[in-house]
Amino acid sequence: MVEATDPNTISTGNNTIDVSSPLYIHPSDSPIILLVQFVFEGLGYRSWRRGVIRSLSVKNKLVFITGKCRRPFLNSPQYRQWEKCDNMVTSWILNSLGKEIADSVEYVCDSLELWKELEDRYDQTNRAKLFQIQKEINDLSQGALDITVYYTRMKKLWEELNNLNVKDQCSCVCNCG
Repeated sequence: MVEATDPNTISTGNNTIDVSSPLYIHPSDSPIILLVQFVFEGLGYRSWRRGVIRSLSVKNKLVFITGKCRRPFLNSPQYRQWEKCDNMVTSWILNSLGKEIADSVEYVCDSLELWKELEDRYDQTNRAKLFQIQKEINDLSQGALDITVYYTRMKKLWEELNNLNVKDQCSCVCNCG
């Protein structure tokens, strides 16, 4: 039986879940939902990543891949609900990966480990990528392109370059002088 005690909570038997909690699963949520419009096959990681982050944020599940919603102790009353939500997030991410990539990360323990694995593997800023984008910016000319198309392409390249430059900056604290 479902009871409504507060507009932000749902009670089912002995469990009460706040609908604004990341542990709440909406009835329309399903493990087969696609988070993004395209499947990640190994190219375009940053665009794919942004789409996944947006989708998880909308679903109030971003905290699972940021580590802010940690696995509770096994004897915690929230453990089972956390596990269900984490499995849902893991399924969503796996469904948005190409088969080869999904197969290579299928046995991770949770969505946080899955996300870290993908970040470690595909979010590597390297000088070659920076050079490639800078070259594309230098080589881009309007030519026969409509001004809007030209501007859109240039803006995309600049945003990608800025995103790479931010990732490339050291954020460690050094006391070596």
